[in-house]
Amino acid sequence: GFGVVLGLSLGILPGLGGSTGTAILLPFIFGMDPGKALAMMIGLQSVTTTSDTFPSVLIGVPGTSGSQATVLDGFPLSKKGQAARALGAAFVSSMFGGVFGALVLSAAIFGALQIILAIGFGEQLMLILFALTMVGMLTGAHPWKGFASCGLGLLIGALGSAPITGIERVTFGTVYMIEPLSLVILGLGMFAMPEILDLLRRQVMISETGKLGSGWLQGFKDVVRNWFLVLRCASIGSLCGALPGLGNTVIDWIAYGHVLQTTKDKSQFGKGDIRGVIAPESANNAKEGGALIPTILFGIPGSGSMAILLGGFILIGIEPGLNMINQDLDLVFIMFWSVAVANIIGAGICLLFSNQLAKVTTVKNTILAPFVLVLIFFAAFQVTRDWADLIGLLICGLLGIYMKRFGWSRPGLLIGFVLSGKVEAAIYQTTQVYGFSFLQRPLVIVFLIGTVLSVIAAARFKPQAENLTESGPYSHNGKAVQILFYLAIVGFSIFVMVDGFTHSFLTGAYPIVIGIITLLLLAPVGIQMVTTKKPHSVFYDSEREAFDQEANPHSTEYYVLWIAGMLMISSVFGFVVGILAFLFLFLKRFAKLSYLKCALSAGLILGLFEVLSSFLNLEYPQGIIQRII
Repeated sequence: GFGVVLGLSLGILPGLGGSTGTAILLPFIFGMDPGKALAMMIGLQSVTTTSDTFPSVLIGVPGTSGSQATVLDGFPLSKKGQAARALGAAFVSSMFGGVFGALVLSAAIFGALQIILAIGFGEQLMLILFALTMVGMLTGAHPWKGFASCGLGLLIGALGSAPITGIERVTFGTVYMIEPLSLVILGLGMFAMPEILDLLRRQVMISETGKLGSGWLQGFKDVVRNWFLVLRCASIGSLCGALPGLGNTVIDWIAYGHVLQTTKDKSQFGKGDIRGVIAPESANNAKEGGALIPTILFGIPGSGSMAILLGGFILIGIEPGLNMINQDLDLVFIMFWSVAVANIIGAGICLLFSNQLAKVTTVKNTILAPFVLVLIFFAAFQVTRDWADLIGLLICGLLGIYMKRFGWSRPGLLIGFVLSGKVEAAIYQTTQVYGFSFLQRPLVIVFLIGTVLSVIAAARFKPQAENLTESGPYSHNGKAVQILFYLAIVGFSIFVMVDGFTHSFLTGAYPIVIGIITLLLLAPVGIQMVTTKKPHSVFYDSEREAFDQEANPHSTEYYVLWIAGMLMISSVFGFVVGILAFLFLFLKRFAKLSYLKCALSAGLILGLFEVLSSFLNLEYPQGIIQRII
């Protein structure tokens, strides 16, 4: 229930989706009962694409990437005074899609046991490589950036001690990095920080009134009348969700394209056709059950949110695959039921409390964002309870911010990082057991052909021409900064690769091989940066989009400096003083609250932390003065 409520809350707020919510949950599931932890994480992820319909319909701003297509007809319906009709149809469609996805998941899991038994070390290696190429293929307008992001994630996974020999590889001279980088830190940095700062820069309310009007029953009737469309789009969502690399952004557009192709009268699409709401909402909830199929069967996440969920599996001691199905069947059933029940409860809450939930959209982003920022830093510290956790989060957050800004694939990096251990183990196991003869195995050949076709398809993919304009996000403005960011990635890849040559074969082979592959994937990006003379997707900059510079002239880096200031105060006086000062000053400066409201708000969040600390045995980061005293 807590996971569903949190997921609904995050879905309402633009930019904060299932990936962000699951990343925030990770530090708090240590020591939790596996069944409860799974129910909470899956419940959260299953319903963010239900409540994200509120901002999509009310003001035309997608709550998550999975509701972008919903905006096309949902917002025009709202402007016609039919917001309740659009929301009602969306919630019922989402509920059906989610339950359908859970049924597909249960059938696929128990129908795939023979496939799992036929997969050896060689097949596992090729399956992972195939999944990585599919992730790179559909991660934005520039596929080579997607591929290179996967490679970068695999390289980050090489930091710390080698899993085979235990020898330290790349630690940057710190004790903290002897252990591999925590998924919690990387996940929060990749998804939570960039999205929260993006939300913060939009210094507006999501909605002025939060009023919906009437028409709920009409929305339900629309779904019943279009039941076959709902079934088709739910099937599309489940199938696409099961294919690694096809995330929310693609699935809802595929469903929207399907309804356009199969409808004779297209005159009202884009102007307020209810079928334009039903189709994507049926698909984006059904994809959750489909996406769990490769995650549970093979331990291969099909999206960024599934990568974080897989990290949650590891934290609570669950190993996906045949052993999980044979030995932990009760946990598998918990996942089935969590997907189905969460969608039913989520849709029910949205229908029953829509008028109240819609009022959340009237909260200013400048009030909400600082509270969430403080929460994720508090959560990050609980990973090892070392100050390096906070510094690591800030560094990973900066990486995530610039990857998002310049069009590099954050899900690709996170999936590469999560799979790095499996890739390294599969390479050694395959070479030791089969040598290169594994390439002659039939299933390996199938996966190899699929990998080659996936790379060819990605190489042939071109961004839409209408986006390539000098005034849009695809332009040469800010070219120097993007080149510097690219060179930093190249430098890191070379550093990790060269370090591999200083170790034995078992320790150094993985970073050397992955380093070479990553540099080869980075080469096309560098060549295009140097040779292109026209606006090209290689020079993408999201800060040229969607922001009112007069309303908020501050850059993302400006807010990063505020966070750095909070950490500096905390390092001297302790985290309690640091967050109180940060919240008080931030709310006064940006939210324009009175001194009394600023003090009460800061005290409220401190009280919340005290409750969490008492029940979960959490600690605050200490400052220099505290340690001396």
